[in-house]
Amino acid sequence: MTPKRVVLGKARDELVLHYSDGSVAQLPAEYLRVESPSAEVRGHGAGQEILQHGKARVRIERVEPAGRYALQIHFDDSHSTGIYSWEYLHQLWEEYDQRWADYLGRLRQAGRSRDPEEQVVRLIDPSRG
Repeated sequence: MTPKRVVLGKARDELVLHYSDGSVAQLPAEYLRVESPSAEVRGHGAGQEILQHGKARVRIERVEPAGRYALQIHFDDSHSTGIYSWEYLHQLWEEYDQRWADYLGRLRQAGRSRDPEEQVVRLIDPSRG
């Protein structure tokens, strides 16, 4: 589904896609960054994904067309290698709730944080061995 208009949010913290059916997809910059289709994030095969963390404050510097089928998003953390097809962007919008919940769960499991300045420390109860 190709949007009729693409807008970068004023704070550069979201990408807004307007579709011809009147629907509007608002995709946060952090979400787009952690779900990047790049090899840096996805790895080079199943099971090689690299959990992105500390991206809560990431912003979008600019967006460029990649042919007529996709966008290349340049983030302020120097990441710009993912090519986001119109199909993938629409999928990210439709699956936002589940993907975001899964991401937050993976962060918790790994002891990581969305905040780049926060370190998660796990305390071990010595009585539990």
